[in-house]
Amino acid sequence: MRVNVTVNGEARQADDVWEGESLLYLLRERLGLPGSKNACEQGECGSCTVYLDGTPVCACLVAAGQAEGREVRTVEGLADGDRLDPVQQSFVDAGAVQCGFCTPGLVVAAHDLLNRVPNPSDEEIREALAGNLCRCTGYEKILDAVRAAAK
Repeated sequence: MRVNVTVNGEARQADDVWEGESLLYLLRERLGLPGSKNACEQGECGSCTVYLDGTPVCACLVAAGQAEGREVRTVEGLADGDRLDPVQQSFVDAGAVQCGFCTPGLVVAAHDLLNRVPNPSDEEIREALAGNLCRCTGYEKILDAVRAAAK
């Protein structure tokens, strides 16, 4: 099947999409956007989080065909050209990026939180990031990055 989707503000098309294909596969393999990571393929880790019509979703759990005619925004789409989004920059500045596998999903989740709650409490930050797993850090630098981006 053919899938027409707007990704990061640009109309895109993919042909020969099979019915069991995930949005994550479509983004990474067909559209060349490797930012969202394929870690668990079960919606447990959050590494593949993207916006679908403005709502964060695990792209590994969304069938590619469900994105037909819809708007997807990936971690790549948060930046403005070469200028990182404040959330992305705060992750860099705080040293919250280690291996980087979880980072795209954490950045999208933090971005969503700060759009909804501009000055979140630590409890709100933890709750918003609860669906994202990181195996490298103790999460403190990630929390520092979200706090910094909120400022």
